[in-house]
Amino acid sequence: MKRVMVIGQPGSGKSTIARAIGKKTGLPVHHIDLIHWKAGWVERDKAEKITLAMEIQNRDEWVFEGGLGATKAHRLARADTLVCLDFPLWLRAWRVFKRTLIYYGQTRPDLPDGCPEQFNFEFWKWIWDTRTIGRAQNHKWMAQAGADVAVHHLKSPRDVRRFLATL
Repeated sequence: MKRVMVIGQPGSGKSTIARAIGKKTGLPVHHIDLIHWKAGWVERDKAEKITLAMEIQNRDEWVFEGGLGATKAHRLARADTLVCLDFPLWLRAWRVFKRTLIYYGQTRPDLPDGCPEQFNFEFWKWIWDTRTIGRAQNHKWMAQAGADVAVHHLKSPRDVRRFLATL
């Protein structure tokens, strides 16, 4: 295990499992939100996001969590491990709500400085609107993984604990 791709919908625990994998393996951890956003919730230019993601993906070792569809095919081609977190909407929504309360007004560890946690209707609407298509896309990525990629389809917190115990 040298290049781990972590995917999942909002609130599934991508950042949390990525940090746990990094801690257990010593692999460097990279969060897509640190590439997507600049301070003050300013979105980076798409070309810059792609360049930053590709720089990471071309390295020999990484745990890379999150989206950015423009680089996912390349990331999957480079990955030796794919972890897909596939939790129900109610659990993901609860987790997003809880983290918003915990970090409200503060910046989470997986975000750039100057991006304080806030209640954001657009984000909640996006979670709702993408609940079906996002899951289908993650299943597509698992199906497209090559035979040399270890695919871990984790459907519950118990699955996550079992997976981490094997590292």
